[in-house]
Amino acid sequence: MSLYFKEGSSDKKYHAAIEPQGNGFVVNFSYGRRGSTLTIGTKTAEPVDYATAKRIFDKLVKEKTAKGYTPGALGTPYPPTNNEQRSTGILPQLLNSIDEAEAEKLLADPAWLTQEKLDGRRVLIRRSGDQVTGINRKGLVIALPQAVVGCALSIGSMQWLMDGECIGDTFIAFDLLERACVDLRPQPYRKRLDALYTMLLLGSALPIQFIRSATTVRDTRAMLANLRQTNKEGIVLKRIDAPYTPGRPASGGNQLKCKFYSTASCIVAGSNGGRRSIRLELLNDGQRVSVGSVTIPPNQDIPAAGQIVEVRYLYAFGGGCLYQPVFLGVRNDIDANACSVRQLKLKPGDSADDDG
Repeated sequence: MSLYFKEGSSDKKYHAAIEPQGNGFVVNFSYGRRGSTLTIGTKTAEPVDYATAKRIFDKLVKEKTAKGYTPGALGTPYPPTNNEQRSTGILPQLLNSIDEAEAEKLLADPAWLTQEKLDGRRVLIRRSGDQVTGINRKGLVIALPQAVVGCALSIGSMQWLMDGECIGDTFIAFDLLERACVDLRPQPYRKRLDALYTMLLLGSALPIQFIRSATTVRDTRAMLANLRQTNKEGIVLKRIDAPYTPGRPASGGNQLKCKFYSTASCIVAGSNGGRRSIRLELLNDGQRVSVGSVTIPPNQDIPAAGQIVEVRYLYAFGGGCLYQPVFLGVRNDIDANACSVRQLKLKPGDSADDDG
């Protein structure tokens, strides 16, 4: 299958195919600007049965069409009357990081509440009548799990906008930005959260759930202990009197995140031969530098060169190499320019200028 994307100066194509190899099948792809040499890759490290290959292929095509690619060679992502829907103009509020010492000061402050920092995909969901739209952190329309779409059509008013994260086929909501065509962003977070809880009086097994919050010192300490015990990613602290402000503040902010371990967004340089591992790179003053390799679990597709992936690591050496990296997943919601060495947490005593 050939897919195309054309907007402004972008004119790209993407080819995907199921091809026989040995006693099974592989899913191969190629992509790049029209008229240029294409980058090639595979979604299968070794041949698989046809049913598995077809499932991988269908998922790949779905991901690309959600980003605006279409089968037509003109690359028109939507009919002209709907073209504006691909870029919604709706952006989420992004959080700055703080360390545990800074977080500790806020945990006992009654002006702040605490929530789990989820390890999912940031998504806003908008319902307008019978239409349910997924929106990523760039403000672009994306596909949603069918179970989430069905659930969204059964709750609340005919118009609303929620912010949250998708984890598998479940959406965890943590903010309500619009309801019945009323903009709730200027309202205090406590009021928006209460409105969200009122809408989502649902069981824990349903596809759309609300996040749990701790508002007292006792509950906050209990949540913190539980999250550490269960190896969760971290916590988010939010001022209960603050409005919702799209974008990321230059520093500080009324919503902050504190991770229990470090993560980095890296560029995939390529795979390591026939092994299930990929080489990672970051940008240092615009130049790509190697930061090591990471193993891909057997139940995950091998990311292609040029894709952005998220990895967890203990710390980074002064030269940038990651120590004990663990693959978390592919990031389709950020660009390569976000993959800077400045995001790294260095080993104590190391300097970014060290050679080791």
